[in-house]
Amino acid sequence: MTDDVPDPRRGRLAGRIAVINGAGSVGPGWGNGRATAVIFAREGASVYLTDRDEDSLEITAEQVRQEGGIVRTQVLDVTEPAAVRAFYADTERLAGRIDILVNNVGGSHPGGAVELSLEDWESQLRTNLTSAFLACKHVIPVMRRGGGGSIVNTASASGLRWTGAAQVGYAAAKAAVIQLSRVTAVEYARHGIRVNTVVPGQLHTPMVEARLAHQRAGGDVRKLLAQRRARIPLGFMGDGRDTAYAALFLASEEARFVTGTEIVVDGGMTARCD
Repeated sequence: MTDDVPDPRRGRLAGRIAVINGAGSVGPGWGNGRATAVIFAREGASVYLTDRDEDSLEITAEQVRQEGGIVRTQVLDVTEPAAVRAFYADTERLAGRIDILVNNVGGSHPGGAVELSLEDWESQLRTNLTSAFLACKHVIPVMRRGGGGSIVNTASASGLRWTGAAQVGYAAAKAAVIQLSRVTAVEYARHGIRVNTVVPGQLHTPMVEARLAHQRAGGDVRKLLAQRRARIPLGFMGDGRDTAYAALFLASEEARFVTGTEIVVDGGMTARCD
């Protein structure tokens, strides 16, 4: 690390190798992962993208290519330990190092402590928490060999407060992601590895139309959007690009003195007392 101010003409992530998990999208528009992939590539990073959905992953990759970005893709279930271990070993071999990791995999399932089945509880922890743990487990040795790096985990405002619907498995997992980031940040700070969390609120991402409206508003997208917008002091919903720009800051040298903390991207929702 130098005392030089980063040159904006080069791109904030120029020359960096960035892995982005969950880089696809469940539909058209700016999901968190897709937006992060495109914005990181615009800022000069070579992006290594993973997702379970090969078609969705390729759409993201093509958007990166159209903008002249360098991209490599891998279909990956980030809850499978052996596959995750192999992916990071392969990526280190191909790229030589990994400078940035963004963990963006997640998804909610409705139900409180009584209604949610044990199977769905365990699935929610595996998808939202174990996925981030496995990625950290296998990328940190790579970053140590490379002299440091930045990990950005994606949590949710549901991990901070009640957000309007009972989803206890998701909320518990996302709260744990925040603490996973804090503990890991302190442990590995001496190795030059920063770990932070982006905490999105109720954004208008493709997930709203694809899944949430059917879970919570009987398929009425307008009704769900109105409910979500009413909770936001700024009066509008952001989208995946807002999450991505927060991740960009945390991944860049501009955040060189930032670790073990969170950026909440929610339009002021979690600051409300009602």
